[in-house]
Amino acid sequence: METSMNDLKAKAARTNPEHREGPVASMIEEQTSKIPSDVYLWAALGSMAVSLTLKLMKKDKTALFVGQWAPSFLLLGNYNKMVKLLGHDSKS
Repeated sequence: METSMNDLKAKAARTNPEHREGPVASMIEEQTSKIPSDVYLWAALGSMAVSLTLKLMKKDKTALFVGQWAPSFLLLGNYNKMVKLLGHDSKS
């Protein structure tokens, strides 16, 4: 088992030795870094407010659907912040 794990690690190291992002990820990072991080925070707060409003209107299924957007917005904001701080493929 340990030998196959070492073989797998060696193969992974040979596949992308410079640990560089692909062209699609680089393009996405270039575009998302232009968006202010506050946008994602406000989108998350907005989805929570809309969800609460829908819940008060007794539209429970729609409220749950919209409420589940908040974590996704926050994760996208986190990704955006990391791209801005670290840059894509930066070698510091």
